[in-house]
Amino acid sequence: MLFSLPFEPRQLEALALATAIGLLMGLERERRPAALAGVRTFGLTGLLGAIAGLLTEQLATPALLIAGFVLVAAMIIAANFRQPEPNDPGTTSVIALLVCYSLGAMVWLGHGRLAVMAAVGTTMLLYFKSELRGVASRLTAQDWRSILQFSVLSLIVLPILPNQGFGPYEAINPHQVWLMIVLISGVSLAGYAALRLVGARYGAPLLGLLGGIVSSTATTMVFARHARENPAMNATATLVILLANLIMILRIMAIAGALSAPVLPLLATGCVLAVLIGIVVVGLNWRQLNGSDALPIPQTRNPTELRAAVGFGLLYAAVLLCAAWLSDIAGQGGLYLLALASGLTDVDAIALSTLRLHTTGKIESLPAAISILLAMLANLSFKGGLAFALGGAALGRRVLGGMLAVGLGLGGGIAWLLHSSL
Repeated sequence: MLFSLPFEPRQLEALALATAIGLLMGLERERRPAALAGVRTFGLTGLLGAIAGLLTEQLATPALLIAGFVLVAAMIIAANFRQPEPNDPGTTSVIALLVCYSLGAMVWLGHGRLAVMAAVGTTMLLYFKSELRGVASRLTAQDWRSILQFSVLSLIVLPILPNQGFGPYEAINPHQVWLMIVLISGVSLAGYAALRLVGARYGAPLLGLLGGIVSSTATTMVFARHARENPAMNATATLVILLANLIMILRIMAIAGALSAPVLPLLATGCVLAVLIGIVVVGLNWRQLNGSDALPIPQTRNPTELRAAVGFGLLYAAVLLCAAWLSDIAGQGGLYLLALASGLTDVDAIALSTLRLHTTGKIESLPAAISILLAMLANLSFKGGLAFALGGAALGRRVLGGMLAVGLGLGGGIAWLLHSSL
């Protein structure tokens, strides 16, 4: 007769995992000598959560699970009253212990993977206390407005907009238009926040990367003007401008992958080649970089301001309507002309509108990818001319040479796509 265990291995794993989660959180709390709950308390609390989940499951009543939660809360609060910390009200330890108990219960109830992720995230929040306080102390009133404005755009306005097409060709979907505003604002806000927090501390490469996320056009203008005032900055300005525009290409690829996956492989034919060529050009300029140069911070408009958001939304809706109309009356040729024209000043609007038309079945993947590549090519040409006009001939030749090299990669992708369509 085979020996059989009185319990399932899965149950033992759940108890062990719940305890391990508590030990992880408790190890972090042990860093504070005055903490009332350490590694043993947290480990036992995680185990208690799993046991409460077991009993709740067996008795088919949530009363024991709730009672355990209340008991843990009462015990740690009573401990804080008996032995208060002079410089800390102890609220963090109370909440952390209750989270630990809840995560232990989640493990038993079959949400082990989610509980582990939450435990790691919670431990990180506990560990990076001073760093988070430093970030909060550096946030200005404008930064807080940015966060709140983005919350309004994404959490209040977006859910109430109708999700259906209106107007000619039913091309204007208010929910989709605002979703694109939220997407672009969110990406730009992330770069904007990083730019404000990091500044010029890590030099030209990081400024180029962050500037490309926020606004490659603004970055091009700022560094072109700076190079005109200080010609010795030509190599640095060229590096930052080229990096910002390479990030623009990667950003459009990432957006395309998120919104319309079938377009991404076609788009990658030109984008990857352009980025590889651009990396070589950036490397050549990097060798001439003077690390002692003082770098300006691109002053970009807050991407979550209502005026900026509505302005982009109107532009996106107009381009979307024109794209639908031109693709209907003039076919692919009309769409390509619109991509070249609108891509000169704003590549996001034409890229998003093209992807939207593709997801609704109004255009195929191939013309969508070609349109986006044409828009990026036009945008690079415009910013090359902008660098020449604002930064002078010396900078202009450097930037135009780099833009031309990157543009050849995009052009090669367009040529390959056109050839494959024949």
